[in-house]
Amino acid sequence: MTDLRTPPIHDGGLFPARVREYALERPMQRLAILDAGCGWAREIELAAHECVITGVDDDLPPLRAHTESRRDLDSFQLGDLRTVPMPPRVYDVVRASHLIERISHAELVLDRFVAALKPGGLMVVRFRDRNGAFGYLDRRLPHWLRHLLWHHDQPPPAVYDRVASLEGMRWYCMMRGLVIAEELTSRDTVTGFGRLTGIALRVVALLGRGRLTAAHSEVTIVIRKPENRFARII
Repeated sequence: MTDLRTPPIHDGGLFPARVREYALERPMQRLAILDAGCGWAREIELAAHECVITGVDDDLPPLRAHTESRRDLDSFQLGDLRTVPMPPRVYDVVRASHLIERISHAELVLDRFVAALKPGGLMVVRFRDRNGAFGYLDRRLPHWLRHLLWHHDQPPPAVYDRVASLEGMRWYCMMRGLVIAEELTSRDTVTGFGRLTGIALRVVALLGRGRLTAAHSEVTIVIRKPENRFARII
């Protein structure tokens, strides 16, 4: 089910803006936020709002080091995302930033996030599109070359399950009866790597004969879990 807002705001402020809107609908309520992928994501800045932030991610050395350095998390759980403790219908908002492209069994993990959301809750998912030229190269390059390109930090794994695409997430939401409230595409990764990378990705897209796009590298989707308990939800 899709209900697109237009025009979307720039992704840099989308998450806090949507949390503020959600909080205004529930005055005097302390928000519970799940930061899924906390070992790679930036800190959540919601100083004006009372909230409890819980992190969850795989238990890998670089992810643990980053998680432990974060000052915004009230607690965190690291482990296998298919089994790590995640109570049902507890969280108001789930943020999954650059997570689903780097994990296996992404649909199963997404199902667990949806189950952890309260009815009417929001899930903001941001990922690199496997059907983008950058996503294609990222999952095809050998590890040593990825490590060289991501020289500023340890690169995350490049798994890119089929749900890690704009079309894949639309399909996922339709099959689970979830509402897509907003979609946004951006070229942040391409811009970060510079002009030559942008040219190279356009060449890759041309060679892909329409199967790949150089128009964007990231996708951000705001998903709402229906409040109706009779709706087909997890």
